[in-house]
Amino acid sequence: MKIIVDADACPKAVLQICLQKGQQYGIPVWTVASFNHNITSDHHVTVGSASQEADLKVLNMARRGDVIVTQDWGLAAVALGKGVKCLNPDGRKYQEDQMDFMLEEREMKAKYRRSGGRTRGPKKRTGWDDKKFSAGLDAVLGKITGL
Repeated sequence: MKIIVDADACPKAVLQICLQKGQQYGIPVWTVASFNHNITSDHHVTVGSASQEADLKVLNMARRGDVIVTQDWGLAAVALGKGVKCLNPDGRKYQEDQMDFMLEEREMKAKYRRSGGRTRGPKKRTGWDDKKFSAGLDAVLGKITGL
């Protein structure tokens, strides 16, 4: 079992929490990011900057029972189909029964932006967000490891 972090757009605090929890639970943490990012990790995989290259590498590394941390709904949808647990940086676990709605929403927003519309970006991350993520990761890892 391993934790794989889609580190291209991962907040630094989330990455640090993953590394701490991996050490606490005795689970290796792998990070995957394009060469444009400066990531410090014992198990880091650098990929090119082509579209979806990091996501494809994450999927190829993932096995049933692993945990992926990502903001990418499409990556999460495919990973869930492989039996991988997926968590977003807010600490919410992605659920298979919600993915169709989430992907449809993503497509509608992208279409709106392509036609000249503007959508809001994410809120500024707070310490509370880090606590929620830590608790969410604990819940997933605790259930898997039995600790």
